[in-house]
Amino acid sequence: MQPPIPFYEQTGVRLSKIQVGPGIPFGFQSVYHPEVGIGGVYGAWGDCYDNVTLPQLIEHRMGEPLRDEARMELASLGFIFRHHIADLSPEEDKEVELEVGGTLLREAALACGWKPEEVEGVLIGCSGPISDDYTVEIARRAGIPESAWKVSMHKACDGSVASLHMALNPELKVNHDLGVNLAEELRGKKVLVGGIEGLSRFIKFSRDVNALQLFGNGAGVIGVIPGETMRFLVGKTHEVFDEEGVLGVHMYYPHSRQRHETGTNVETSLAGPRHIRVAGLMNEPSDGRPVAMAGPMGMVKLFVRSGVQVVSEVYKAYQEWLERAGQIGKKVAACVVHHANYKINKLKEKQLQNAGVLLEMPWVLSDFGNVSAASNMIAFLRQLPTMKPGDHILIDGFGAGTYYDALVTALGE
Repeated sequence: MQPPIPFYEQTGVRLSKIQVGPGIPFGFQSVYHPEVGIGGVYGAWGDCYDNVTLPQLIEHRMGEPLRDEARMELASLGFIFRHHIADLSPEEDKEVELEVGGTLLREAALACGWKPEEVEGVLIGCSGPISDDYTVEIARRAGIPESAWKVSMHKACDGSVASLHMALNPELKVNHDLGVNLAEELRGKKVLVGGIEGLSRFIKFSRDVNALQLFGNGAGVIGVIPGETMRFLVGKTHEVFDEEGVLGVHMYYPHSRQRHETGTNVETSLAGPRHIRVAGLMNEPSDGRPVAMAGPMGMVKLFVRSGVQVVSEVYKAYQEWLERAGQIGKKVAACVVHHANYKINKLKEKQLQNAGVLLEMPWVLSDFGNVSAASNMIAFLRQLPTMKPGDHILIDGFGAGTYYDALVTALGE
């Protein structure tokens, strides 16, 4: 078995430098499936670190040596490489992420054969946005019209799947909260959906050695035409609250921070003209740091327990849909799952199979690390070439032990 190749060295990756600070490496790859009619782009920015060189960066950021007992077995968790930026000023950080976001939106549209000015919706999941109007700013930089709908989705690692769910499923509560049903508005139109995560900047001041080892920069954006190239079949959105703070995440986005014991802790608001913000409450670190992780095993239990429940319910609804549609015997052709870590995915797969839900959750992101909301879209694009028109795809997102979206979609038929 050949060792993994760093992303920047892979065939088809377009590599450049963003002229900020010392110069920031930026690479991305375009993908398009002409028969399905879906394409997009994914990539990373910053210097590439493997599991041997990463401790040097962590020690620089921590200001002290990384103790042997704190070193994680990263390869066994599925992670070989991560991408991190140099220390930059806040203004430089913002310019880098605006350039990354604008470029990726423009290239995702072009990958689908669209002009940026034809795009009518942009939905972006982002855990720690560099600015409150980041989605609006990168859409403008990409040449996407002001009239296009923009959605800033802040539901941690679930952000991109929650965005896709919102674009496809008119029955979602979030599509009724503001008096505008975005799924109905965007049906038949050219829409970009993705996750863009500058996690190196986000965790720069973290004292959590687990977070510093797991996370890195990454982004993935796909182009779909809801109802045509991708059609919603069944889905579920689910919310719990991480009472114990197993994975505390500071909210860098507007939220009242009001906790509701019953009902939802997700706040939906009109953030500006044709700009919707969906913001979920997080259990924040008590010391004000960006991230606080109680440990991998606590996360495994939290994610797997709720994840198995949500996927099982969606799979049951899918079987019922097949019966109604007279398609008994049809199967899910592929699963696209958030890459929290390899052990979480494989444990979910095993427990689902024990419950009679026979789904494979492949691991395809060893060269990125955990890139939060970006991981589902990168995983989708990497599996896209093997998909076929009419395939049913299960897409499963989960974030911070709090938010889950899972849905089954049908590709362009």
